[in-house]
Amino acid sequence: MALTILDPNTALIIIDLQKGIVGLPVIHPIDGVIERARALADAFRRRGLPVVLVNVAGGAPGRTEQPPQTGARPDGWTDLVPELDRQAGDIVVTKRTWGAFASTDLEARLKARGVTQVVVAGVATGTGVEATARQAYEAGFNVTLALDAMTDIRPEAHDYSIRNIFPRLGETGTSREIIDLLATKDA
Repeated sequence: MALTILDPNTALIIIDLQKGIVGLPVIHPIDGVIERARALADAFRRRGLPVVLVNVAGGAPGRTEQPPQTGARPDGWTDLVPELDRQAGDIVVTKRTWGAFASTDLEARLKARGVTQVVVAGVATGTGVEATARQAYEAGFNVTLALDAMTDIRPEAHDYSIRNIFPRLGETGTSREIIDLLATKDA
């Protein structure tokens, strides 16, 4: 489905653009992903719309076939990249699961602000971005995914999410299309 509309009270959620993750070998240049996420954040801030910056500081408990990565993380691993220009009014969420809604108060915070739609961007497409989009959809938010403001370390996961999962969760578009839709609300 092509991008058609943004609700009057839409929030931007940027997933895991933090120092410990942006150095991973992703399939799209991370500088461009950060640049487009920042452009989205600036556009949302100019309109007084909520910007949510999410970092990850661990993993969910539970037994899995693939053991979790353990060991000490370097200092600053969870720090959001400075290019996002974190502002005092931004909502900051630290998660310990793939999605930003599970085990956090994000849903309540957004609903308290009257948010009915979210735009999701960040890394990784097939894990943090997809899990957050799924959780947002299941919580009743309209979901939009900024396809050029996300990436993954696995091309097959990125492509599968974009082709098969995202169209079932909401609408997709580029960061430019989303910013242009925000601009039409000003007119």
